[in-house]
Amino acid sequence: MGDVMVLNDIEATAARIGIDLSQLDLDSIRLPPGENFGIISDDEDIYQEENSELDSGFGNIIVVDNLPVVPKEKYEKLENVIRKIYSQIGLIKDDGFWMPLDPETQKTLGYCFIEYNTPQEAELAKEKTHGYKLDRSHIFAVSMFDDFDRFMKVPDQWAPPESNPYKPGENLQQWLTDEKARDQLVIRAGSDTEVLWNDARHLKPEPVYKRAFWTESFVQWSPLGTYLATIHRQGAAVWGGASTFNRLMRYAHPQVRLIDFSPGEKYLVTYSSHEPSNPRDANRVVINIFDVRTGKVMRDFKGTPDDFAIGGTGGVAGVSWPVFKWAGGKDDKYFARMGKNVISVYETETFSLVDKKSMKVENVMDFSWSPTDPILALFVPELGGGNQPARVSLVQIPNKEELRQKNLFSVSDCKMYWQSNGEYLAVKVDRYTKTKKSTYTGFELFRIKERDIPIEVLELENKNDKIIAFAWEPKGHRFAVIHCDNTSSNNNPRPDVSFYSMRSGHNTGRVSKLTTLKGKQANALFWSPSGRFIILAGLKGFNGQLEFYNVDELETMATAEHFMATDIEWDPTGRYVATAVTSVHEMENGFNIWSFNGKLLYRILKDHFFQFLWRPRPPSFLTPEKEEEIAKNLKKYSKKYEAEDQDVSMFLSEQDREKRRMLKEEWEKWVAEWKRLHEEDKLERQKLREGEASDEEEEYEAKDIEVEEELDVSEEVVSFED
Repeated sequence: MGDVMVLNDIEATAARIGIDLSQLDLDSIRLPPGENFGIISDDEDIYQEENSELDSGFGNIIVVDNLPVVPKEKYEKLENVIRKIYSQIGLIKDDGFWMPLDPETQKTLGYCFIEYNTPQEAELAKEKTHGYKLDRSHIFAVSMFDDFDRFMKVPDQWAPPESNPYKPGENLQQWLTDEKARDQLVIRAGSDTEVLWNDARHLKPEPVYKRAFWTESFVQWSPLGTYLATIHRQGAAVWGGASTFNRLMRYAHPQVRLIDFSPGEKYLVTYSSHEPSNPRDANRVVINIFDVRTGKVMRDFKGTPDDFAIGGTGGVAGVSWPVFKWAGGKDDKYFARMGKNVISVYETETFSLVDKKSMKVENVMDFSWSPTDPILALFVPELGGGNQPARVSLVQIPNKEELRQKNLFSVSDCKMYWQSNGEYLAVKVDRYTKTKKSTYTGFELFRIKERDIPIEVLELENKNDKIIAFAWEPKGHRFAVIHCDNTSSNNNPRPDVSFYSMRSGHNTGRVSKLTTLKGKQANALFWSPSGRFIILAGLKGFNGQLEFYNVDELETMATAEHFMATDIEWDPTGRYVATAVTSVHEMENGFNIWSFNGKLLYRILKDHFFQFLWRPRPPSFLTPEKEEEIAKNLKKYSKKYEAEDQDVSMFLSEQDREKRRMLKEEWEKWVAEWKRLHEEDKLERQKLREGEASDEEEEYEAKDIEVEEELDVSEEVVSFED
């Protein structure tokens, strides 16, 4: 089959021949060799390039040089030594060891070939033993056999590379110049990935680009919205452009499973895990850091999952993700990872450790970067049974100077939350009570931008309350907390939602409570990116309850429901919000688009719906003062858009009128057709009614007719006497 079969065609064909697709295990299907049914992977050319060498079977062979030169009688002893070294790394194939002899002297030539079951084991053997010191005179030099093959293809005569004529690239920010100031989004449903405009005025999405089998697992926007990344068997790719999505760069990393961009989009981190041929060995993790624009590997990290299991918020196969956390800001100057008793901070100028060594932090449990500055927040739990208190430290990079430290006592758990501008840090601290049988929660609030970084303690009024969710207002000074009394007799109590401000009236240096909303069906908080508005969402157990709340006015704007909603995401401007039901639920898959104040604008249903992502916008070039000036004069700017809205409203009204007219015409056409058919079978009806016309029944006169009916007949013999 040369043409790609779309999903609808497949489902229709299955229904026609009586096959229930839901009962099929598609992963168990194996295509004939060389057959792809017309579905060409985007990385097919990479796959072919890499396999051009691997098909010869050389990808799993290493060459070990600088071995001792020994006579034939010592050959077996040297072979045993080498086999012992290399068998610890992976399984050497049968007949996978060859150490040639000089035919004249019958001595070894000082090198050997070792063949493993997988290229990953061969690569690991090279990493582990290159430079291995067998003795003073023999230090191993290990190479991949493929390297020799590649070097042999280098021509003897140097030729200058061809210079290609300069071609100006596409404007990758073209989408930001949309005249209607719309935002883009990407969705994945079934085998299709679609990029759409959110055309809220016309109450529908407008297609931009659609492609089947565009990715093999998921898609991801870069942090500033410049690129869309896709995942493939042989690596990742990024796409972008003015009108269509062209492939801009590929990043070769076989079996890649996770990716992460640096905040300024300069670097892409990719992750893979490879199973060894020997079940007793651990998986091999490979992490590459690519330059996004050139595709060059700037640094790689390799090891076992245990080497990368500390830190992060979640991942696969025991590895926390992201392994590396990036310092805030668009410079992408530093990144760091947490190890056992150390924080390793790297700088991107040389991709090496700052000061050539890691920071020793005994028993460090968590760390996070400021979103805007090279400042690390570290959490160290209690040590020595409480003799050494827990602490939170702020450390300046690159000089590693401690800016502030706070000791904490009786700590059971600790989580850190940065405000988006890096002005505040909230540390949620769970502490044991005196009896050690229960815990209570409080907050340590750091004012990062103020002199000496003052810290304020905030405790909830009810010490039995547990924190369900916490969220800072973006670019603002307020935060929201969902809290609930766990000692309540109610099995499913409705929690309370409290709002606080880091400013108190004229005193900007004191936290104050704004209000508490009692008994809400909410367990998640979603602030608008521009602040001011928040959605109090009840997901999972609360079945998609939504409350749109205005924090400036402390009033509810609307309440709504998106049953079984799994995801909620504001658009980058804070004008619209999307709620989605992904395929974790089998019913009602799709997404809804709402206005910021809770009005449902339109609804799109999609079977097998996997992803919804708004396209991020880069930070505004306007100063806060200019933004404030525009907000004050908004009516002047809004006149143009009000006129456009009126035109769209009239257009939609005209569409509704046209739709009603078409429905009326369809109805009248159906009635006329019914009358024609009724007239055609009039004679047949008269015949069935013995000449009476059923159409004239209303003219008949009803008469009561008495009918004598003989019910029974009996015979009786009567005798007559004379």
